[in-house]
Amino acid sequence: MKRMCTILLVLAICLAGCAVSSPGVEETAAQTSAPTTSAPTETQAATVPTTQATESAETVETQAPEPADSDFVRVQDYLPEITVELRYATENNFTGQIIYEFTDAWLRYGTVKKLMDVQAELAKSGLSLKIWDAFRPTQAQYKLWEVFPDPTYVANPINGFSSHSRGNTVDVTLVDSTGAELTMPTGFDDFTALADRDYSDCPPDAAANAQFLEQVMKECGFIPYSGEWWHFSDEDSYPVEEDFYPPS
Repeated sequence: MKRMCTILLVLAICLAGCAVSSPGVEETAAQTSAPTTSAPTETQAATVPTTQATESAETVETQAPEPADSDFVRVQDYLPEITVELRYATENNFTGQIIYEFTDAWLRYGTVKKLMDVQAELAKSGLSLKIWDAFRPTQAQYKLWEVFPDPTYVANPINGFSSHSRGNTVDVTLVDSTGAELTMPTGFDDFTALADRDYSDCPPDAAANAQFLEQVMKECGFIPYSGEWWHFSDEDSYPVEEDFYPPS
């Protein structure tokens, strides 16, 4: 009996020792499956925010400041969807001669901002502006007068320049989503009575289109010229520009 007790005591001690020294299944699995991660080094920790800060600084530096209202800007840079067909850059005008060499429309930035409003309003009807003439250098005005010296239709530069030379005036018409011109009372630079803003002497659809153009332009800050349905000047005036000449 005594021997039996001794054997049982030894077995109990052995089982207790195994329980302490052998890890359980859950502990072993946790140790095996737990991912190992390492903290970023000091170099890595410093590099990420520094790079991001540098990129942000470069972005700020590359953003050009907004022009002043009196600055001359290229219209298509701010209104890429607008159609530009400068007639005086071609022979397709009443003089049959090229009056100036550049083909992009240039205006005062303040005037361009108002044209943005016009474009936004016309877009609601699926329409857009087409520019026939914008800023006209004083040199071009002298040439126009030389070719067509009639003060009824061309400003005599000796007495004063056209408002086109102020950079706040445009000659425009309407086009649809395909770029096709809408029916208007006349074509560009028509010097007959049909070109004025008395629309009673033109077809109803032409009168309606011209009146719609006039209405939108006036609502956005432009003044229509009574003798030419296509001619509009910004309510905000600027001095005649005698030095600037747009690049070709």
